[in-house]
Amino acid sequence: MKKSLFFLLLIPFLACDASKNVDGGGIPEPLDPFEQNIKLGRGINLGNALEAPSEGEWGIVLQAEWFKLIKDAGFNSVRIPIRWSAHTTDEDPYTIDEEFFERVDWAISQSLDNDLMVMINIHHYEEIFDNPAQESAKFLSIWEQISERYKDQPEEVLFEILNEPHGNLTADLWNQLLPTALDKIRETNPNRTVVIGAAEWGGVPGLLKLDIPDDGNLIVTVHYYEPFQFTHQGAEWVDGADAWLGTEWVGTSTQVAAVENHFQTIVDWGQERGVPINIGEFGAYSRADSESRGRWTETIVSFALENNMSYHYWEFASGFGIYNPNNGDWDLELLRALTETE
Repeated sequence: MKKSLFFLLLIPFLACDASKNVDGGGIPEPLDPFEQNIKLGRGINLGNALEAPSEGEWGIVLQAEWFKLIKDAGFNSVRIPIRWSAHTTDEDPYTIDEEFFERVDWAISQSLDNDLMVMINIHHYEEIFDNPAQESAKFLSIWEQISERYKDQPEEVLFEILNEPHGNLTADLWNQLLPTALDKIRETNPNRTVVIGAAEWGGVPGLLKLDIPDDGNLIVTVHYYEPFQFTHQGAEWVDGADAWLGTEWVGTSTQVAAVENHFQTIVDWGQERGVPINIGEFGAYSRADSESRGRWTETIVSFALENNMSYHYWEFASGFGIYNPNNGDWDLELLRALTETE
């Protein structure tokens, strides 16, 4: 895994054009997804807000000042998880609520106004994971509406088709649905950079089963939370996670080698298929000790940068977060790992 100085030197100079906003800009010609991935650079997820059943239900409401804070801290991009399915009618034509659409408009505008690239996705579409056949028409309609509304957005806006397919949406079924969704996007966004992830929760095992559609402007995203008993210790939504409390990550040669082996698998897979890689989610829950979280995060960031991968830490201001919105304090250990690691 040879470090690319070219990638590291480019990041500070690849800010977005501040003149591009929600009302215009457009994408004049096909884009190079590798260049797009370099520009994504260091990123963070604005989690637990728009992907909650309703914004605020999980304790997070997006604030305008956060976008400037993120940019000033040294990040290049944000990923905004969005639960469109909770704001869409159940009957054909599956209309997305206009007020919710306007909230997403606002979030995109805030990103671009602060020179941040922005990735929007479909997140927590639980119904399609339970019943893919029944929900596929609604899923495609959601993408048709998103694509039409944002077709004139500048190239700094990326679409991620679906977060962490799993359950009954198996790898085989996802490989069938994915190109259909991409075709729907391409009807109105022929040159948009599109991000795709794998089934089985988007991790390395699912990646090995992912079929890449025939398209020249794709970035593949991989989620990484290994070792799970460290990153999810004490997580209230994971059965038995309290038994893992106290698990440390000290960066032993064995621990680092395990991460390196996973990343080498990702690198080899991407190189064989000629696609750039984004680490779209990675993070350690706040019930792990701070020093271990910092060491683990620095290791993930280091491997990502060495291999020309963009990344988005999970997440900004909630359980895995690096910022406390109640007192305005950063977790300086995590912030350093995410923005200063080379």
